[in-house]
Amino acid sequence: MKILKLLPLFILLIAQGTYSQETENTLDNQFVDVIDNSNRYQDFKVVKITKLNNLRKSVSDSITNLKTEIESLQNNQLTLQNRIDSLSTELNTLNEALLTSQKKEDGISFFGAIIKKSVYNTIMWGIIAFLLISVFIFIFKFKRSNTLTKEAQEKLADTEAEYDTHRQTALEREQQLRRKLQDEINKQKKA
Repeated sequence: MKILKLLPLFILLIAQGTYSQETENTLDNQFVDVIDNSNRYQDFKVVKITKLNNLRKSVSDSITNLKTEIESLQNNQLTLQNRIDSLSTELNTLNEALLTSQKKEDGISFFGAIIKKSVYNTIMWGIIAFLLISVFIFIFKFKRSNTLTKEAQEKLADTEAEYDTHRQTALEREQQLRRKLQDEINKQKKA
């Protein structure tokens, strides 16, 4: 009974030992196998044609697989290079767009040209200062002209008043002279 219990364990150990002794079937191992298992004839090795054909088929398959892998890697490299080129182009486009956007951000469109905000502010404040100075000059000249006009009107009023008084006195003198003349004429007629 104890033997039946240990039997599966024993089978497992034997199977594991056999499995670990198997070697990989690489090209190098196949060449070693062909050379080691071939017969000797004088200084030559006699190789069985089936083993040689199997080796040739394995080498041919390996070469085909390697060529396929190389072609796949080259295609992958070409795809990656195209992707890198397209990403590089896209990066350049984005950098140009970023520069344009920064210029627009840092500048203002003024008469169709993009100028920096500092230059725009200087121009605008210069225009505002010019307009304020022009307004102050206009107000100053207006007040001066208004003062001169008022003075001229006052002088005109004074001159008109003086003229009216002079005319009034001249009219009174003339009337007195006419009365005297009429009185003299009347005296001459009576005499």
